[in-house]
Amino acid sequence: MTTNRALLLSVLLLAACSKQPASQQDLDSLDKELTGATQASGADNQRDPALTAALHDQIMVDPALTQSANTNVVRPPSRPDPLSIPTDPVRDDRVTAADLKAVPAARKDCPECRKADGALTLGELASRQSGDATCTQRVSYSAGWANRLPADVPLYPDARVREAAGNDACGLRVVSFTSGAPVGRILDWYNARVSRAGYSAEHQASGAMHVLGGTRGDAAYVLYATANPAGGSDVDLLVR
Repeated sequence: MTTNRALLLSVLLLAACSKQPASQQDLDSLDKELTGATQASGADNQRDPALTAALHDQIMVDPALTQSANTNVVRPPSRPDPLSIPTDPVRDDRVTAADLKAVPAARKDCPECRKADGALTLGELASRQSGDATCTQRVSYSAGWANRLPADVPLYPDARVREAAGNDACGLRVVSFTSGAPVGRILDWYNARVSRAGYSAEHQASGAMHVLGGTRGDAAYVLYATANPAGGSDVDLLVR
């Protein structure tokens, strides 16, 4: 009697070990049902076309949109770095009323504006202005040219240089910069400087662009100034 009970207990234990938990069986059954691997009522289980496509179809990629994910873009932090140094505010306190001279009224006919229209580089702008292809074709680009402007036609005090070019062979200097000052203040400041240095001054305007230019013997300058939508002014200055 004891032997029979031991044999029966062994059979029950073996059956229990070979049986998966109900939860695992349910998951396996559901997986087979979703992929259409089971049969129900003697017929193949009807597969869901959308589900089948999602599970088995190849992922499609549009090459034209591969850059839209911005995987190579360095994104700014969500908040300022507490250890960063804030940028210096734009200061114009070095310019006083004594440094300004009201610019002459603008001529509405602006041939100089047409020369600047569509110019993509400082070299192209200088070529249209000077008409000397030999000089302008040999300009070199370096921010250092901004420090080599003549003392009579220097950079505006708060100028932030974006690009500069020049050619010593023909005495050409071209500088592109931004300023926190409005266009009118920049024009008045340069008008005061060139007038004291003996240059003539003529003011032209077309739309948002203002041009101040003049000569003194063989020397000449042209300044193009437009208002920046974010504030301040964008300026291109040519001196020869």
